[in-house]
This record gives sequence, C-alpha cells and structure tokens, in this order.
Amino acid sequence: MNKGYLQVYTGDGKGKTTASMGLTVRALGGGMRVYFGQFLKNNRYSEIKTLEKLAGDALKIRQFGTKRPVLEPMNEEDFKAALAGIEEAEREMESGIWDLMVLDEFNIVAGYKLVKQARLEAFLDKKPEGTELVLTGRSAPEWLIERADLVTEMKLIKHYFDAGVPARKGIES
Repeated sequence: MNKGYLQVYTGDGKGKTTASMGLTVRALGGGMRVYFGQFLKNNRYSEIKTLEKLAGDALKIRQFGTKRPVLEPMNEEDFKAALAGIEEAEREMESGIWDLMVLDEFNIVAGYKLVKQARLEAFLDKKPEGTELVLTGRSAPEWLIERADLVTEMKLIKHYFDAGVPARKGIES
C-alpha cells in the first residue's frame, strides 16, 4: 500500500464502530498491523475480546474513557482522557509500525471540542504517507469532513433502542 487515506465514518446511525472493526479484520487478514484506539470508552466489548484472541502482536487496542455512556455530558475526566489518547495515538503514529490506525469516537472528541482543533489538526498533519487513518463517531466537524479523503455517513432511520431495547451482548456490546 503506497498511500494511506484519511477516512471518516460519522452520522447518528448505528454501525460506525462496527464498520471500522470490519476494516480492522480485513487489514489483519491482509497482513497489516493495526492500532485501534477508542475514545470515551472503557469496556471490554465482545468485538474487542474477539480481535485480541485472533490478532496477536499485529493488533494493539487501547481505550481512553470512563465507564459511563459515551453521549452523557462531558466532564473534566473526559477532557484529560481524550488528550491522553491523542498524545498516545500520536506517539504510535510517529513510530511508523502501524499500517492502519482506527481512532473510534475521535469525531466526538473533535465535535465536542474535548481537544482543541489546532491540536487535532497538528496530530493529523503527522500522519505518515503510508498509514491509513480511520476516524469514527457522531458529530464530525466540517473542518474534518473537508480534510478527509473518504466520508461515510451512517443515517438513523429506525432503531429498537427507541422502543426501550437495551444493548444486547454480541450484537451491540
């Protein structure tokens, strides 16, 4: 792979993290090394457990968040965790060992200004030419959409959450 692109998965519909997990599986199957960072999350989701079992040293998964739901009001701990996540992702990106880097919920970090735009843009400026970078989450700001090479919007049409169905293990968690 000569050129790595900047992909953004955004929108209010289900499937952004799931799509990035699918891309991770495809990349691992293609012999690529993958860094998968999750902002605002700190849970051992089913897909994380499975990927860790399958991937070995070709995959590194890190989480930067608290135990509370992603869309609750942000607090100081969220700001600190988001910045720590950007700093770690930057070190990992600069290492040059990852073919694919996925930063799940990055768009929320950017859209809700948990980390200043200038700092996020400086991070993106450091992306090596051959690294594919995927950023997921609702509320991708316009500056990020304009900068991306590929943008996919997941649109909510209907969801059983609205009828009170909680997240189901193996399907949503």
